[in-house]
Amino acid sequence: MPRPYFFSLLFLLIALLLSLAIGSVFIPLGELWRVLIGTTHNEIFRTILWDIRLPRTILIALVGSALAGSGAAYQGLFRNPLADPYLIGVASGAGLGAVLAMTSQREYTTLGLMMIPLAAFIASLLTVYLVYIFAHVGATVPTTNLILAGVAVSSFASSLTSFLMLRSTGEMRRAIGWLLGGVSLIGWSYTLALIPYLAVGLTILVVNGYALNLLQFGDDQALQMGLNVRRVKFIIIVAASLVTAAAVSFAGIIGFIGLIVPHIVRMWWGMDYRRIIPLSIIGGASALLLADVLSRIVLAPQELPVGIVTALAGAPFFLWVLRKAKNQGTW
Repeated sequence: MPRPYFFSLLFLLIALLLSLAIGSVFIPLGELWRVLIGTTHNEIFRTILWDIRLPRTILIALVGSALAGSGAAYQGLFRNPLADPYLIGVASGAGLGAVLAMTSQREYTTLGLMMIPLAAFIASLLTVYLVYIFAHVGATVPTTNLILAGVAVSSFASSLTSFLMLRSTGEMRRAIGWLLGGVSLIGWSYTLALIPYLAVGLTILVVNGYALNLLQFGDDQALQMGLNVRRVKFIIIVAASLVTAAAVSFAGIIGFIGLIVPHIVRMWWGMDYRRIIPLSIIGGASALLLADVLSRIVLAPQELPVGIVTALAGAPFFLWVLRKAKNQGTW
């Protein structure tokens, strides 16, 4: 196994074990192993692990993979290391959809809870569609137009979200908690519902790693190399937006994972997107798992939204990266 993948998978294994062991009830590693292989007689640990921690851990890992994988794809597509999964309005659209569902469904029923990720998912994809339509010029979709359209539609969706939150004071706390990021929907049904979207979207992004390499030379040069630039861009945007929308729908808005993780991968393992995309997927899962562990222990027994943890850790790191890049004359 190549060294980058070995260390990335080892780091992911450590993050998984910490996520399964640490919480309001600590499960020792020995007991954790016995629960996993089915030889324990401790029914409390068995229930905590199989019904709560394991589905939550897998869901968090999937969300981190989606955000980092799509972030790497967006950065390669726009040829900009500052790009992130929320650049063209996915997060704002999802937030609007989620708040709409919260204000219209006040009962905490299973159907009511499932309506939140469904509404967020539909609204985020609709937002991306509108951005793509507005950015379309003739037979092309210029990158600058796409970003500007994303900013405009995102601002409009955010304004509507704020208006709805002000009008619905009873759901304010619930909406703010979702917008800050965090896994409130815990269970195998939610975790399994997320897998098909990510399996399709992330596979497409990994397969298009070579195409992203060609796009780094510019659209004209990539076209001369035989790449169908318009089709490839459309496929990557749809796939990256699909996995981002699915992740945001189930876990709220979690910043910096899709921005920082691909940058770290590039610093450590080079500029080849055939490597950056899969390593970002693995690294995103590890990073968000560790952030989730911190969210449980910082104010234990109270739990912080994981989006706050990623922002507190990611913002200083990103500022350091910007300063370092400025001093080195890069970007």
